[in-house]
Amino acid sequence: VQLQASGGGLVQAGTSLTLSCKASGRTISAYPMAWFRQAPGKERDFVAAYSWRHDTDYTDAVKGRFTISRDSAKNTVYLQMNTLKPEDTAVYYCASTTNRYQRGAFSYDIWGQGTLVTVSS
Repeated sequence: VQLQASGGGLVQAGTSLTLSCKASGRTISAYPMAWFRQAPGKERDFVAAYSWRHDTDYTDAVKGRFTISRDSAKNTVYLQMNTLKPEDTAVYYCASTTNRYQRGAFSYDIWGQGTLVTVSS
């Protein structure tokens, strides 16, 4: 099972960016899938997830600005990020688990390699 994240880059505050996470070896719609982020010197934090089937979950800091979606035909999960802020700067990781859905990173057994998002003010 592999996850490949992509789509990061350097953007200005207030703009948008979409991250992609392509899965191989695991059907994304069958298990919880999540996005996490890790800023320099900080812990890896939960951002958004498909908790199960069609249910989504977001951390408060991104509600209303970020949207998680998926394309089952492409076995790919996306994170649409709008109205980006400098505090959104981080390495973003996608992750998958066969466990019961939880926000904690410890629950996820498969991780993508991370993609860097830098938001300038």
